[in-house]
Amino acid sequence: MHAASEAFCVLPRPPHTLVLLLLSDFLCTAVGYPLDTVKVRIQTERHYKGIWHCIQETYRTEKVLGFYKGVSASVFSVSLISSVSFGTYRNFLCNICKLRYGSADVKPSKLDVSLAGGAAGACVVLMAPSEVAKVRMQTQRNPHPSYRGSLHCLKVIAKEEGFGGLYKGCSALLCRDCSSSAIYFLTYSTLCDWLTPAGKNKPGFLVVLLSGGFAGVLAWGLATPMDVLKSRMQVDESGQHKYRGLIHCARQSVREEGVKVLFKGLGLNCIRAFPVNMVVFVTYEAVLRFTDHFTNKK
Repeated sequence: MHAASEAFCVLPRPPHTLVLLLLSDFLCTAVGYPLDTVKVRIQTERHYKGIWHCIQETYRTEKVLGFYKGVSASVFSVSLISSVSFGTYRNFLCNICKLRYGSADVKPSKLDVSLAGGAAGACVVLMAPSEVAKVRMQTQRNPHPSYRGSLHCLKVIAKEEGFGGLYKGCSALLCRDCSSSAIYFLTYSTLCDWLTPAGKNKPGFLVVLLSGGFAGVLAWGLATPMDVLKSRMQVDESGQHKYRGLIHCARQSVREEGVKVLFKGLGLNCIRAFPVNMVVFVTYEAVLRFTDHFTNKK
């Protein structure tokens, strides 16, 4: 297999790897969450004049904690999804190679990598309820909030909007993550191949940093329109019923605010994506190499 995908067919076993993955998830959340809150508010609320205005208003009225509303839901979902999606990608890619070429050690094609990435993105359906809770908490600015926390938010949504309320925006979420995940893994794999010197079967630290960062920027850049629609559908509470579905949300948003509305938060997505995905891929490469070393010692 090529440099970027060889390690993904190894299943991590040592308990140390779990700790490393969790630390990576917490670090990514700590770095990226405040920007995510600003992005969601810009995407769903029209009174903000721009990124800086949103940051100033949030800090003025809610202080630092305002940027971390709903963070508990995010930490849980990020930890779950990162493990499941990378595991799905790894196993899906290995199975494709076995079916098509008779061995998991054969270099996969770009199509194989894209399909495995798309399958990994589909796992996002697991985090739909926590994503709804996160967005509702992030956009809650009332001094007397409806939700006292992420769990309370989920309970209220289930009670007032039914089971379907927990999966609002799921269609946009799936469209966003299936396509962006395919691009994400394909870009990372391709850049690692290009930047890894001939004769080396694993990418170096700097290659992983750059490939992971740029893969995240490209994937999130292209995912922004669906990200906007997802946020708007999820924040649409039971008393509003502003949007009847994905297509209706897209039409209404473009009709009221123009095509540019689909790119709200694009800059923030890209700024946040580079450092976060550098950390993600460096951590996973470290985990897989540690696992390799641990397995070989046995």
